[in-house]
Amino acid sequence: MKLDVKLTKSLGQFNFAADFVIEGKRIGIFGPSGCGKSTLGNLLAGLVVADDGAIKLNDRPLYDSNDKINLPPEQRRVAVVFQHAHLFPHLNVKQNLLYGFKRTSVERQKLNIDDVVTALDISHLINNRIAGLSGGEKQRVALGRALLACPDLLILDEPLSALDSNLKGQIIPYLRKTLRRFEIPYLYISHSLNEMRLLTDQIIHLSSGQINEITNAETLAERRIEIDQSAYINHLQLHKPREVGSLLGYNWGENELLLLDHAQPESGLFALSSKEVMLFKKHPYALSARNLLTATITDIIGQGGMVSVKLNCGGEKLVVQVVREAALELGMEVGMQVYAAIKASAFKRLE
Repeated sequence: MKLDVKLTKSLGQFNFAADFVIEGKRIGIFGPSGCGKSTLGNLLAGLVVADDGAIKLNDRPLYDSNDKINLPPEQRRVAVVFQHAHLFPHLNVKQNLLYGFKRTSVERQKLNIDDVVTALDISHLINNRIAGLSGGEKQRVALGRALLACPDLLILDEPLSALDSNLKGQIIPYLRKTLRRFEIPYLYISHSLNEMRLLTDQIIHLSSGQINEITNAETLAERRIEIDQSAYINHLQLHKPREVGSLLGYNWGENELLLLDHAQPESGLFALSSKEVMLFKKHPYALSARNLLTATITDIIGQGGMVSVKLNCGGEKLVVQVVREAALELGMEVGMQVYAAIKASAFKRLE
């Protein structure tokens, strides 16, 4: 997908301007509340009309003030999933899913409803009324409806912000799996850097109605470690589980990590909080944690009373946060070898 945008829009006292060209399938629009994220999404979808400029999607003009082009939303081939599902309450789940599909030309109907409901795990809900669905189920139905419209671009505008943390944890794996499976290019709008790290490859970073930069989520997350006191979440891609007593051993680079048995004993992405790791200067000989990794310190970042320590663990990166006093007592410095201890229960499966 190629998106070519150059436009301006004034909304009362708020002035928005964007000038960029970006290519890819997993693109994020990131920034704080009020920076213009949803404004950009609405301009691309045709829900708001720019004051001037141009928008091209895959070299097809959607809007051009000079050439008097302004395609209506239904002709842009752009589908939107909003913060609230906006499902039709008088239709059941299947009827909502097929709403856009039936209005899509036969030659563009690339997906079928069975594949989509299976990927989103909503087959058991297919004949249910909307009023009886949970928030997470409604968002999965809204995503399915958007996918079945077979758009050239899918815009997900803060789709998780109305959900509690537990529901977010449940729906993110569905998003990752489904979006990857059907390969429809998307723009993911959010102020959550963690969601950006999980769901995007590139980020359009906005601030006060302007584009700060085009970067990636990991670069932005590492840059923010110094000013963010919350725990950094490591994302570990683990492979080839095998039984090790009552635990499961996963390959992680040159290491094997022991985890508690999960419902899905298979390769996947796991989360590990930077505050769930203990560091030792010398090899500990009595330890309840089941994982002990030999690591080399590659960077040390101060952040108030905390210190973030970047480690190289057999070719894999790990970020650990410790209190400043502990870092001083251990005499931590770049190039130093340390031992990282991790409990088998500290890992959370993300997909």
